Amino acid sequence: MARRDYYRDPDAPRANSLVPGASAIVADDQGRIALHRRTDNDLWALPSGTMEIGESIAQTAVREVKEEIGVEVEPVRLVGVYSDPQHVFAYDDGEVRQEFNVCIACRTVGGELTPGDEAREVGWFTPEEVANLAMHESVRRRIRDYVRAPNRQLLERARFSRINAARRLGPDVLNVPWHAAPAGATRRPRGGR
Repeated sequence: MARRDYYRDPDAPRANSLVPGASAIVADDQGRIALHRRTDNDLWALPSGTMEIGESIAQTAVREVKEEIGVEVEPVRLVGVYSDPQHVFAYDDGEVRQEFNVCIACRTVGGELTPGDEAREVGWFTPEEVANLAMHESVRRRIRDYVRAPNRQLLERARFSRINAARRLGPDVLNVPWHAAPAGATRRPRGGR
């Protein structure tokens, strides 16, 4: 199904749908980011898609990465929640969806970078190379937010440990508190001294 993205466009159609979705920033050991060139709009994008009933938003990200680029991943940290009402997607069936996307940084645990049904091609790109690719501004923003995260590697290691603990406790890894105290800070338990 063809779609057209409208971003801060006064001529954009009015949204008639809101569907939770996830996108994933998958980086390799060299800091390159996995992207795919979409078949519906020919733009480079992060793996992304809509949440299905019965799955967590983290599970959505993991599933979409496997389907769209062939890589198996584990969620590492939250990059951001993107819900700009001035960003809508118009589909040829009449649906006009307002953006609502949770972007999650992931690390690879298996698989090979391979184009899925929604991708013309896939590749690993440095953040500098991303600047030269045809891409929607909302995808660039997520990548910028990922790259600019303070203490990114430290946060990823700390949160990865929390995710492993969450796996032992239950399937929804994003139910683990994502607000970590800054390095060197002490945290007082809630309701206590």
